[in-house]
Amino acid sequence: PAFRRFQREFLLGYLPALAADWLQGPLLFQLLQSRGFLRSQIAALYSCGFASNVAFGLISGIFVDRLGRKKSCVLSSGLCSVSCLLQLSRDFLALATGRVLAALGTSLLFSAFESWYIHEHLEHHDFPAEWIPNTFSRVALWNSGLAVAAGLLAELVAEGLALGPVAPFLVAVPFLVLSGILAGKNWDENYGKSRSCSKACGEGLRGLLSDPRALLLGLVQALVETILLIFAFLWTPVLEPQGIPLGIAFSGFTAASAAGSALFRRGVTGRLRLQPL
Repeated sequence: PAFRRFQREFLLGYLPALAADWLQGPLLFQLLQSRGFLRSQIAALYSCGFASNVAFGLISGIFVDRLGRKKSCVLSSGLCSVSCLLQLSRDFLALATGRVLAALGTSLLFSAFESWYIHEHLEHHDFPAEWIPNTFSRVALWNSGLAVAAGLLAELVAEGLALGPVAPFLVAVPFLVLSGILAGKNWDENYGKSRSCSKACGEGLRGLLSDPRALLLGLVQALVETILLIFAFLWTPVLEPQGIPLGIAFSGFTAASAAGSALFRRGVTGRLRLQPL
């Protein structure tokens, strides 16, 4: 019972932030296009966000450990909220600032929350390490459902209610506020080891170079992510002229991704006994 209560507190703080993150995906290109920007300018805004995510990703772990993981979770919600509100602007620099803030908030979203949970699970509550996959399997299941629902909700508020492509970003703000309030109110603070940026990056680089499999895995993952980022930029201008509802298309993409993950798990653990390379 104590573990279930702890798990529920974590999910209540984490899942609204994931829902808000998905809501910002379906109509971003359409929003920027409606502001009158050229495709090259939209590409620059996308690249600004991607580059910021890469740059901050190098130091996000160290930043989270020093600032405090709970504070970093609350900060993530705040940064993403400001980013969503900046989408109301028609100024290029304001929108670029919004992309940078969204990248910083997203980097914290996918580092601070999980770090906080693992530390609390093992160090504070002293629960068995074998129970950690139970929580993250629940997160994965809920995350898939939230991704599909986010596309449908974005389509509903933007087209069904005729509020325009900025509406999903405004709908995301209450989810982010809820996440920040629940994390700030219900969670205890914890910290990681204090390390310099150069030392942490050096350890990571040595780890990659010392194990060819890790380096190969990193290269493959980088190529896959590159393809996905190109796809994220291109799918809207390809489908929009065909009259396909973008929110529903987004839900279809995320549902297919969830189905692929489920098939992989069944293939590895089921009768087929497939082995990852």
